[in-house]
Amino acid sequence: MSQALLTWSFLGAVAMAAWVMTGVTRRYALARLIDVPNERSSHRVPTPRGGGLAIVIAFVCGNLALFVTDSLSANFLSLLASSLIVAAAGFWDDHGHVPARFRLAAHAVAGGLAVGMLGGFRELPLGLTTVQLGWFGAAFALLWTIWLLNLFNFMDGIDALAGTETVFVAGAAITLMALRQEGVGPTGLALGVLASATAGFLWWNWPPARIFLGDVGSGFLGFALAVIALADMSGPGGGLGLPVWVLLNGVFLVDATYTLLRRIATGQQWYSPHRSHAYQKATVMLGGHRPVVAYVGLFNVLWLFPWALAATLRPGMAIPMLIVALFPLFAVTVWLKAGDP
Repeated sequence: MSQALLTWSFLGAVAMAAWVMTGVTRRYALARLIDVPNERSSHRVPTPRGGGLAIVIAFVCGNLALFVTDSLSANFLSLLASSLIVAAAGFWDDHGHVPARFRLAAHAVAGGLAVGMLGGFRELPLGLTTVQLGWFGAAFALLWTIWLLNLFNFMDGIDALAGTETVFVAGAAITLMALRQEGVGPTGLALGVLASATAGFLWWNWPPARIFLGDVGSGFLGFALAVIALADMSGPGGGLGLPVWVLLNGVFLVDATYTLLRRIATGQQWYSPHRSHAYQKATVMLGGHRPVVAYVGLFNVLWLFPWALAATLRPGMAIPMLIVALFPLFAVTVWLKAGDP
């Protein structure tokens, strides 16, 4: 059996495992974890949550299999294990409200462990120059992991959006790694397992969703992507580079960041639940979840990925490319009045 066929068979098995586990999780969630619609919800019927647990289990089993076959090192496996702290805190929160300080403490511990193992950002490539970050690199890396974790939680408000975004970011990053002709390495393998596990779950989460990710899933996906990206950027040559990773996560980064800043600027209780993100307002405008997921998917593939490819091939122009690529997202987010009640 060729290596390519073996790899695809393995990833297919991970996706199938996630599909089966989501069905099992759904039976449990129907009895204990029902998300009842309210004035801040974007769904209309009671739906079980916590389906992201299946992604976590499939991801863990897939990476353990890679470790057993010597495809992943013990150090990299330990790095990925930090995401289980986030998943555990999220699963606890899915069963009942957990005070924000406890959730933040769990996120900080998980992020601190990951940054401690990787050492944070040593330098920040900015086009034609590189900024040495020193001690600030660790703080910046911690901020990166915690913010990506939380913005995935913020953006998981309609069916399939967070899962589709995860598959795109992971798949696009693997493609760019391969095009650099340096091989995908452990980061690419971990991304492949994450994308496959998420794809298996998406069959159940596609609109109209039969189960939601829940906090166990949304936080885990954001944190796993953040840590894998951090591992890539901490490697030789700086990996794909921060501008490329920001480009790939552009939809979520722009919407969540602008909405949060807008709510703070207008004196709202910014930490309270709401339904004022751009994607939520687009859902009302377009009359459903599917059109929004479709438009986001097309924008990712037809606009952001080509810019990410260009930034990978010409890293000296990455910052100008990033600004140009994200401007339409910013314009649409402002036009939809994200952050306004």
